Amino acid sequence: MINLTNKVAVVTGGNSGIGYASAKELAAQGAKVIITGRNKASVEKAAGELGVTGIVSDQGSLEQIDNLVAQVKEKFGKVDVLFLNAGVANFSPVETATESHYDTIMDLNVKGVYFTVQKFIPILNDGASVIFNTSVNAVLGMPDSGVYSASKAAIISLNRVLARELSPRQIRVNAVSPGPVATPLYGKIGLSEEEVNGFGTVLGQRILLKRFGKPEEIANVVRFLASDDASFITGTEITVDGGLTVNAVIY
Repeated sequence: MINLTNKVAVVTGGNSGIGYASAKELAAQGAKVIITGRNKASVEKAAGELGVTGIVSDQGSLEQIDNLVAQVKEKFGKVDVLFLNAGVANFSPVETATESHYDTIMDLNVKGVYFTVQKFIPILNDGASVIFNTSVNAVLGMPDSGVYSASKAAIISLNRVLARELSPRQIRVNAVSPGPVATPLYGKIGLSEEEVNGFGTVLGQRILLKRFGKPEEIANVVRFLASDDASFITGTEITVDGGLTVNAVIY
């Protein structure tokens, strides 16, 4: 039975979607959970609902990452689980993508993730679990996702490198790559409810299980990777996509 009692778990971007569901599941297993997010009201609301600690921190700011690590160290000492979930998903054809589009995604999804994990390494316990939230977009070749897909592919590569580097301390490093998941994300990228529903219907037909995933289903995998039940798993990527990547390429 999975038991995370007294484990300290940090979930970046834990104020909504997959991060929220994962924080809830880790807390339910006994972990002391810290969630982060950029919006103070949202972080405070989520932390209150979940009964966890909320810290406002922008992953795009190295200064704020430093402050986050300092606060966690002061209040909790060491960290046993680090779920690097925070990120953005914006889409544009390569032909019309702007420098701002590129910089926003890469700053948050690659640079921000890279330096967050770097700065947490000194306060990770030996035997800790680091988990990256990546995406099947890294391999699907989905139109309009050039920068987003590249950002997630970069993290999948970092996952393998870091697993090697941290193995002397028995720290496990893994990635979870979700397929389409029913979260508030699609509304945030500028799609109307009608467009989201239409997109979901079309994409759903490409998924073998004929539906979007639920945040809780991704959280179950995060919980597993965080636990001793995954004690011999490191440097790998677990795809949670309902069979999308074994079906035909999206058109």
